Amino acid sequence: MTETNDLVYSAVLRDFQEARRRAALEDLKARLTGKSDDLLSYEAVHDLLQGEGSVSRGLQDIPLDAIVGSVGRYHDFTRSFLPRRESDQHRWANVKLKAIYHGGFPPIEVYQLGATYFVLDGNHRVSVARQLGADTIQAYVTEVHSRVPLSPDVEPDELIIKARYARFLDYTSLDKTRPGLDLLVTAPGQYRRLEEQIEAHRRLLAQREGREVSLSEAAAAWYDDIYQPVIQIVRDYDLLSGFPGYNEVDLFMWVSERQEDVEEEIGWTVGPQRVADDLANGRSRRRRAGGEEGVSPGDSVSILPPLDLLALDSAGVRLFPDILVPISGAERGWLALDQALVVAQREGSALHGFHVIRSDSEGSAQRAQSVQEEFDRRCQAAGVAGQLVVEVGPVARTICQRARWTDLVVANLAFPPGRGLAGKLQSGFRTLVHRCSRPVLAVPQVSPLSRALLAFDGSPRAREALVVAAYLAARRRMPLAVVTVIEPSRASVGTLDAARAYLAAHGIQARTIEAYGPVADGILQAVADEEADLLIMGGYGYSPMWEAMLGSAVDQMLRECQQPMLICK
Repeated sequence: MTETNDLVYSAVLRDFQEARRRAALEDLKARLTGKSDDLLSYEAVHDLLQGEGSVSRGLQDIPLDAIVGSVGRYHDFTRSFLPRRESDQHRWANVKLKAIYHGGFPPIEVYQLGATYFVLDGNHRVSVARQLGADTIQAYVTEVHSRVPLSPDVEPDELIIKARYARFLDYTSLDKTRPGLDLLVTAPGQYRRLEEQIEAHRRLLAQREGREVSLSEAAAAWYDDIYQPVIQIVRDYDLLSGFPGYNEVDLFMWVSERQEDVEEEIGWTVGPQRVADDLANGRSRRRRAGGEEGVSPGDSVSILPPLDLLALDSAGVRLFPDILVPISGAERGWLALDQALVVAQREGSALHGFHVIRSDSEGSAQRAQSVQEEFDRRCQAAGVAGQLVVEVGPVARTICQRARWTDLVVANLAFPPGRGLAGKLQSGFRTLVHRCSRPVLAVPQVSPLSRALLAFDGSPRAREALVVAAYLAARRRMPLAVVTVIEPSRASVGTLDAARAYLAAHGIQARTIEAYGPVADGILQAVADEEADLLIMGGYGYSPMWEAMLGSAVDQMLRECQQPMLICK
């Protein structure tokens, strides 16, 4: 019998040595990959996550995979509870003998934090149970309350973030004022930024309400008024699907930081909606270009928002809440501002003017000051909120860079494209219309914008112009006429039917006109016949070189039309 026991014991000791060998392999893999295979220290985790209060949950069957740490002996075993110490072999072997030949072993004792467990008593029993392939083990459970959730797959490095999250919740009390929230980030350092936002919101509330505002009250208001609206935008655009590895809090932080950077760069306020637009549109452009879908926040490229999705029946819709106006300072150059003021008065828009100077010389500074004073005077007289920014750089490029953060560009049409190839290619205004990411309102002279004519040929740009025209007719009560010039290469008789159907679907009555002959001549005649003081049309359909070589109705309209032209992209 003794010989048999010795054989059994020797076999169990060999099992221990095999477990030690596997532990050594796990340790080697951890060193090579840089990913820790250590058990977590209960004391360290408890302190980091600010565990508070406990309650006995009695005897339970708990999953072995959810045991992630130990009280005191976290260096003696790997994360999968393989033994590391040679001196443990006899204790480990005796536990396994009890498990196999003596009806099992008594329950272990554990602390529970979130969905994880830490062994208070019974590390060897856990090791043997896992080596035997068990899924669960009996344990006396004491649950310790923590403000931060903990899952079995947590890594030691993640505890730094979770610990900082616990301090953030202690600082803001948001888990108490807004139960169930999840503001866990994926990278350290973000909670300082969140706390700065909350403190700034606290100062704003105190100034607005003329009283002291507690930090917990300010944090709750920040969560409701700032964080949640941005998160709704993130969800509406489904931004998470384009940025694997990030969560909603990460994207909130990116949108917030990008918003601050843009405002510092361009000199005026932009909302999170516009930053999210830019991010979403950049991702769409990458997808269409065949680029990688999984890009990092900040890689976006601006394109025009999908105006076809505009809800025309919403009373709160404003198509042009932000208007960009380049100001030259020349007498005729003020026409664009005067026209922009007309639009801003009707739309309730914010006006963003900018004046480009050639250098930082004293003469340029004095001229810029004169432009600033005149800009302020005209905006004040019109009762429109306006802000002027002075910048050094090329005019057309600066307009295009700033246009992405607005909804409409209003520009003085002083130098339209010439008739010859060279005159067209050298036209700064033509370059602006080609490159600008927003609709351009070309202003040869100021108009009250009382009657609109839409030139419609069924192209994608004309369909966008149709949406804009419908908006003006429906929301701004502007009489509307639609002209289609029938030509074999583009518009046909059925083209006008599509415009009629769209307008009828939105309850808009419009006079429709079928014209024949050269496109620009037909549109100009319709402008005169309808006494329109606003022409709405699509932009160029080809590359700048092809348009210049083949000829373009847009070029002719810019040269010959005396009414403002809203050119859509």
